Amino acid sequence: MKFLAILLLLAAPAMAETTAAKLFSQKTQPTQGPAMPIGAYGRGCAAGNVELPETGPTWQAMRLSRDRNWGNPVMVSYLEDLSAAVTSAGWKGLYIGDIGNPRGGPMISGHASHQMGLDADIWFSKPDRLNHSVAEREKMSAISIRTDDQLSVNGNYDDSYRQVLKLAAQDPRVDRIFVSAAVKIEICKSATPADTAWLQKLRPEAGHQDHMHVRLKCPAGATECQVQKPSVSELSKGGNGCDDTLMYWVSDAYLHPKPPKNPPKPQPHKRTAREFLMSDLPEQCAAVLSAN
Repeated sequence: MKFLAILLLLAAPAMAETTAAKLFSQKTQPTQGPAMPIGAYGRGCAAGNVELPETGPTWQAMRLSRDRNWGNPVMVSYLEDLSAAVTSAGWKGLYIGDIGNPRGGPMISGHASHQMGLDADIWFSKPDRLNHSVAEREKMSAISIRTDDQLSVNGNYDDSYRQVLKLAAQDPRVDRIFVSAAVKIEICKSATPADTAWLQKLRPEAGHQDHMHVRLKCPAGATECQVQKPSVSELSKGGNGCDDTLMYWVSDAYLHPKPPKNPPKPQPHKRTAREFLMSDLPEQCAAVLSAN
């Protein structure tokens, strides 16, 4: 018993170490100076982020209590540009969900990525108006455009979503956009060779039935930003992604997997983004966190 007590005392400092997510969530202002995304989309931080204004002529930032409407200046400009562009598709603008913390880094809830200010969630809800109060925006939720069985789009979907996704994806700043597989399958039905360049950027991903998750490329001069591999061109090799691989996402094997006959041995637990310690992030993130 005495030996066990000694071991627990020795382990106490490590067990009590504050997570990076909690540390970054406590920062309410960005760092001063040039913008620099640091590390990777799912393991990094951000210097010089800027705030997307809570309300603009063609957008509203949602769930403001989270304080996650901060991003790289390139991302903020992209969102403002896209929100104006979608008016050509008959939308009044956009409802913008989470971008990132003021200094990036892991979040205390939700996302595994959104850590460098280069990821943003855009709701699939068509704005009815763009003057919702802060209180109203806390209660509102994004609408799903996919059926509950995950096989197809639902009655909320119409061709304007195709137009909006095309506008979002064809911007050269975009690396990829995550959407529900059913949404990409629907768009693939009417795809032509002229759609290849933007359609290949749409990537099927679970949990994206009510929003698109836009991921931008590392901006020019962002020397501390890790380019994600594979890049769009490497992934599809000139194709649009409307192939058998896409159909796996709506297959019975994926949606209703059978237990394996010989289950793999349990692997040691790996820390999730919310469990990351500062030692899990690039060294430069400590300076970002401690900067005035």
